[in-house]
Amino acid sequence: MTVYVLTDALVFPPADGASREGLVAIGGDPSPERLILAYSQGIFPWPHEDMPLLWFSPNPRFVLRPSEVHISRSLAKRIRSAPFTVTADRAFKDVMTACASVPRPSQDGTWITDDIKIGYGKLHELGFAHSIEVWQGTELVGGLYGVSLGAAFFGESMFALERDASKIAFVTLAGNLHQWGFAFIDCQVYTRHLEAMGAKALSRKRFLGEVRSALSHPTRKGPWALNLDPGEAVMALLAARPKQS
Repeated sequence: MTVYVLTDALVFPPADGASREGLVAIGGDPSPERLILAYSQGIFPWPHEDMPLLWFSPNPRFVLRPSEVHISRSLAKRIRSAPFTVTADRAFKDVMTACASVPRPSQDGTWITDDIKIGYGKLHELGFAHSIEVWQGTELVGGLYGVSLGAAFFGESMFALERDASKIAFVTLAGNLHQWGFAFIDCQVYTRHLEAMGAKALSRKRFLGEVRSALSHPTRKGPWALNLDPGEAVMALLAARPKQS
């Protein structure tokens, strides 16, 4: 296969020319301008140890519609008990740091390098990258972060120090995105956790078409303030479910 090596020029090869593994290009840097260009073309960075920066567009792509989030009875009960407070864009750098440092099963190390932290931190300052924080008192116990362009939210990573904290962050995000008219949450690649939350596989061709459609809408730049708390988000998502005939 042809390997595209990026230069200082802000340009990517077409995502539909990616390798079987989804690799689109190598090199470049995670500057805010390059990150925005990448996401707008269905591409995201995925650093690998001892290699130049790698850029991917997997086929299939794992995607979740906000109105299709699956909320289990146990999770709904946990949210109703209101053990946490959820905020947006209050502690972006802390969320990224936690996502990089909290161990995950079957995962050795992290892809959230210092360069990635700097690039997304600048993207957050520009209003395109956002975090959802879950607090227990004054302690940050869960959260997630990602990038917002048009009517699309491109999820990057999440963490939890307390049971269900990352799920509560995700449900709260989904409820607010649904109210704001977002089309989808990009979950990038398959995980059992996200499948259980309702994410589904789309072909790269269909995904790229949906990205183009989402980008026809204005971008909701930050800092964000949540309209719905976790309980209200659950109610909004349950009300949005198609009625059974």
